[in-house]
Amino acid sequence: MDLVIAPGPGVPKGLLIPASALIERFSRSPGPGGQSVNTTDSRVELELDLTAYPGFTEVQRRRVVAALGDRATAVAHEHRSQRRNRVAARERLAAEIRDALAPPPPARRPTRPTRASMQRRLEAKRRRADTKATRARPSAADGT
Repeated sequence: MDLVIAPGPGVPKGLLIPASALIERFSRSPGPGGQSVNTTDSRVELELDLTAYPGFTEVQRRRVVAALGDRATAVAHEHRSQRRNRVAARERLAAEIRDALAPPPPARRPTRPTRASMQRRLEAKRRRADTKATRARPSAADGT
């Protein structure tokens, strides 16, 4: 079963990774599961060697290796059947690779506050300072 990566940022036409490039391992799933819990290998671990896969462009390869390292791995063991866990692992791996292939967001351009906003801020500070100053206890020099 091939791995289908839907179109998105960084992958405009989508991507199809053949099943021959994927490594699948099966093991016993942890946790409760009934009578067949200790006999069936329903846990699925799916792996793709990102550095050896030839289907990426050089830009895509740099992005995906920077984000995920040399290997992308997805594990699924929430379903009782191996078939459903294989599908879930493929969906997770596809989402992980699609997210890694997305270009980084544009850098933030710092902006300066406007003159009016700075004046409003300073006027508000003055008003607040005056309010607090009127709360002070009268001193002995005030004559009371």
